[in-house]
Amino acid sequence: MELTASYGQFCPVAMAAEVVCTRWTALVLREFMCGSRRFNDLRRGVPRMSPTLLSKRLKELAHAGIIETRRTDDGVEYHLTPAGEDLREVVMALGIWGQRWVETDQSLEKLDPSLLMWDMRRHLDPTPMPPRRCTIRFQFPELAAARQKFWMVVEGREVDLCSTDPGFEIDLYVECPLRTMTAIWMGLANVRGEIEERRLRLDGDPHLAASMQQWLGLSPFARERNRVGKPVERAA
Repeated sequence: MELTASYGQFCPVAMAAEVVCTRWTALVLREFMCGSRRFNDLRRGVPRMSPTLLSKRLKELAHAGIIETRRTDDGVEYHLTPAGEDLREVVMALGIWGQRWVETDQSLEKLDPSLLMWDMRRHLDPTPMPPRRCTIRFQFPELAAARQKFWMVVEGREVDLCSTDPGFEIDLYVECPLRTMTAIWMGLANVRGEIEERRLRLDGDPHLAASMQQWLGLSPFARERNRVGKPVERAA
């Protein structure tokens, strides 16, 4: 791998940091490891990263031999090389460390509804759902109108996420503060407990409502217990 910047140290830690420690690079790698292959899918996973900077990072990762570009009938795809796959445990270790040692209440101040819903979409498990198309509307009432509502459309094993009404009949309405849904997703709370505390409201198909904890899934880091900070304070 040829590097364009250097710490000037012949040390494996320094050489690796030159490749993976530039701003946003670890998050772009996270997106690849979650299955993103196309530019627009990568952008949805890092919504605050500019398209120009994302293009620059992709070129740098390709130059370093971590990803490769493949042309298909539908356009361009990016794939991890063996060197990129070797970083999977590194990125997972960063996430595990963050879940264990970054103060929970502080992390719950950094909420992005688009990223949360995109993450939930790719980890959703349709197995407990009825064998038909299911449309679920999520609403976060405390947010601005343009960011309040998201629709998940599940058909077979396919899960689509929409930020505008897809026009299908709604099978389940889910309403709660964004902080509550993030806490559930991160394993800091659960569906039943948040319903009992009246922070989460479900309305619609009773089977979908009863099985939400199963089909929703959890963050890959949810099983890691946070070891510092105060107990999480959630929105009322």
